[in-house]
Amino acid sequence: MRYQHPIELLAPAKNADFGIEAIKHGADAVYIGGPAFGARYGAGNELAEIARLCDFAHLYRAKVFVAVNTILHDEELEAGRQLCWDLYHAGVDALIIQDMGLLEMDLPPIQLHASTQTDIRNPAKARFLEDAGFSQLVLAREMSIDEIKKVAAATTLSLEYFVHGALCVAYSGQCYISHAHTGRSANRGECSQACRLPYTLVDDKGKVITENQHLLSMKDNNQSENLLALIEAGVNSFKIEGRLKDLSYVKNITAHYRSLLDEIIDANPQYVRASSGRSTFTFTPQPDKTFNRGYTDYFAGGRQDDIGAFDSPAFVGELIGEVSEVGDGWITVNSDQEFHNGDGVCFHDAHGDVQGMRINKVESGKLYPAEMPADLAEGVSLFRNRDQEFERALEKDSAERRIALSARFAEYEKGFALTLTDEDQLSVTVDLAKSEKIGSELAQNPEAALAKLKENLGKFGNTPFTCREVELALQQAWFLPVGAVNALRREATEKLLAARIASHPRPQRDQPAANPVPYPQDELTYLGNVFNAKARAFYEKHGVKLIEEAYEAGNEKGMVSLMITRHCLRYSFNLCPKEVKYIKPDPMTLINGNEKLVLKFDCQACEMHVIGKMKKGVTLNLGTIRPNGCG
Repeated sequence: MRYQHPIELLAPAKNADFGIEAIKHGADAVYIGGPAFGARYGAGNELAEIARLCDFAHLYRAKVFVAVNTILHDEELEAGRQLCWDLYHAGVDALIIQDMGLLEMDLPPIQLHASTQTDIRNPAKARFLEDAGFSQLVLAREMSIDEIKKVAAATTLSLEYFVHGALCVAYSGQCYISHAHTGRSANRGECSQACRLPYTLVDDKGKVITENQHLLSMKDNNQSENLLALIEAGVNSFKIEGRLKDLSYVKNITAHYRSLLDEIIDANPQYVRASSGRSTFTFTPQPDKTFNRGYTDYFAGGRQDDIGAFDSPAFVGELIGEVSEVGDGWITVNSDQEFHNGDGVCFHDAHGDVQGMRINKVESGKLYPAEMPADLAEGVSLFRNRDQEFERALEKDSAERRIALSARFAEYEKGFALTLTDEDQLSVTVDLAKSEKIGSELAQNPEAALAKLKENLGKFGNTPFTCREVELALQQAWFLPVGAVNALRREATEKLLAARIASHPRPQRDQPAANPVPYPQDELTYLGNVFNAKARAFYEKHGVKLIEEAYEAGNEKGMVSLMITRHCLRYSFNLCPKEVKYIKPDPMTLINGNEKLVLKFDCQACEMHVIGKMKKGVTLNLGTIRPNGCG
């Protein structure tokens, strides 16, 4: 039987403050970018900030993972190695990496997680990465629950799966269109998001299938309905996308999945939380209220229709009703929803484009927009993409997270001892000596004195603790000054806080297998993302005989696959040869302005290849990644 790991909710952190809020709202772990080499350009953080986040997280036995998941050029390797050591000394629990060249270097004894950029979607790749010394695998977003089961059967490692947020249409690590067109490499954190552009789709005879639609733009991931099935399939870490999202998104979505996972864990005693404490919220989590392009559970249950956000890559929001009347600077809406000053609403115009407006004032059932769009008319469906009241609730302190403890106040010959024991069975004891003022007189009203003593010992105010039980072990009901009792409790609390940080169970690095399985392929094309000599040496050591350089090296001048996707436009437009008789998987073309991309279809693998070539003059700018490391 496969070992059952604790269930981990993993939330994004744009910076330390966002990470702290994610933990308050129930995250068992957060992932964050460091000073360099993270695959989200513009989401970097200095070491001191990461250390501050680690101190807060470790109070709750929560973990901090840092993404060092770009591919590195030879001249960047030493800076990458030094950064890994700096992050280890800052208290980080694990590094998320893509470049196998790092494994050939002197790394600190810190856990390594295989980034989704390593393209893990089969048992052989998972088993190989386990033997290579990884501790956690970030699975491809496209994997189905049945495919996850097969991977789980092949490895004992923790499996991490994206459950919410933006979806890249291409397999992660297998998308080169940004670099081909702009020189900004997705494998180096600078994706230009060509997948969100509008395209016209043309078949091999020149017939237009559809025009001006965002054909490579996916809806957002939402696995809310699949959590138990994912746990049973072998997923241990449930990852929320969004290191560039705003704070209200982090709070709302983290609280949403915390609530759902708690329900599952509470109903199934074989599952446990991966960190300490329980979160309470001042709001009701509602995923529809924060940025999304519509929701899909993608390929979790197999291929399905309607996974694309073809109409718009923008946040349209919740349908709230139809415009019933348009007046001079105002509108009314047939809706049972309550509106607020500052709400954002939008609608699709006659061209299918999304037009938005801000509601300045709500009065007597009428909405007064800041500016009236010219083509807003009666009968138009209206959506709300900013609920001002909900956003204001999230701007405030919106969660508390408390670690349960019990207190025991006992008398001994020369004084008293207060022992605090938390939910992780960590205990501290502080003493209070008897004196002329302390423990020398009996209380005049014993019952009231003992009740007051219990009350004062159980007050933990703004600390991370909540007291579930106070035990008194006294020979007599002594008179004890309130100030002395409070000081004793504060001293014990500070001692317990320090003990929790000092005793945080930092994960240990898994060692590579003595006789590792060979890499599943004996040849690597540019799709292997080998960008430095040490990565080449790593793969050669593991049985790969022919290794091409990464696409970013600039050697692939001709037409190649710039994207490999499980999303298929033939399927989307009912032109799938597997579904419709006499249809052949002939190539198609995507057109955006002067840009043309050829689509070829691998029906055996059930994949679509977006094919193009590198534009003239495109070069890689190494300086954008700050190769001097720690900043």
